[in-house]
Amino acid sequence: MSLETKFDSILARSEELSHLLSSAPSGEEFVRASRELSEINPVVALIIELRDTEQKLSEATAMLGDPEMHELAETESEFLKSRLPDLEKEIRLALLPKDEADERSAILELRPAAGGDEAALFAAQLFGMYQRYAEGQGWRFEIMEYGDTELGGLKEGIANVTGRNVFARLKFESGVHRVQRVPDTESQGRIHTSTVTVAVLPEAQEVDVTINDSDLRIDVYRAQGAGGQHVNKTESAVRITHLPTGIAVAMQEEKSQHKNKAKAMKILMARLYERERASLHATRSADRRSQVGTGDRSERIRTYNFPQGRVTDHRINLTLYKIDRVMLGEMDEIIDALAQEDQAARLATFTTADA
Repeated sequence: MSLETKFDSILARSEELSHLLSSAPSGEEFVRASRELSEINPVVALIIELRDTEQKLSEATAMLGDPEMHELAETESEFLKSRLPDLEKEIRLALLPKDEADERSAILELRPAAGGDEAALFAAQLFGMYQRYAEGQGWRFEIMEYGDTELGGLKEGIANVTGRNVFARLKFESGVHRVQRVPDTESQGRIHTSTVTVAVLPEAQEVDVTINDSDLRIDVYRAQGAGGQHVNKTESAVRITHLPTGIAVAMQEEKSQHKNKAKAMKILMARLYERERASLHATRSADRRSQVGTGDRSERIRTYNFPQGRVTDHRINLTLYKIDRVMLGEMDEIIDALAQEDQAARLATFTTADA
């Protein structure tokens, strides 16, 4: 379908929806039509402006042959010519397929990978970095699970980050984060390399995932702290296993078994929802591998080099020499660059598809 044909289709649909709403439909039909019309109205306004600009350009061009109007027509036509590409880009961006999960809150999971104690210490720092970033955005950062080590590192950290467009801003953080620095425990001053895995999952709603009670195995046990000592003499810790997929979530942060179970179910739903999303998008991902990566936890995405004071995102070849500011939660420059690169890649695919 050409862009012009697509524009005609959108304008026709807008008129159809406006006519439907004017006929006072039933409650549910009215809500659906109103929602769809509000979604396409911004695109409709841009298409109308584009066609109006094209018409004005045609009129200005026709006046170029008039000696008295030539200078004015030339100025007008130059302005209109410069406006057209901007309008076309705005429309293409507005027509890009939207990820309905972008506006959602998210579940953030961090785990140390290679590097032992140093990886755990860096995981704790990353967790704090995300917490500070969330607070700076005005989001709520609820720690759902935080297992620490004797040295103050992090064995596993899970947080529920609540707010508008959380997933859209954090989704590119999924992957392997690598740190290069001299550990405090290193007497020879040698630089060590450690890694931490990060997963960002859109928060699932009950309508997204159907879980049958018969598909769950729920085990309860005593919560344990660092070093294995019991921190609770009652069986408050909960492990929920989704039998069809084998996905298991353990939770012991709360002293209440009921609260641990509720948190574990929330995380389980998010993981099942993300699994379903990944399956639905598998074909699209195979057709086009985004420059900002797949978001897979096995993919190395960023290096934090403390001796050089730099942070490098390998997906877009972005290097910032302000690691201290980044670790304090000043991540917008990185996240903005990743979002823009993703948008450009999707826009290029959209443009090619319509060529």
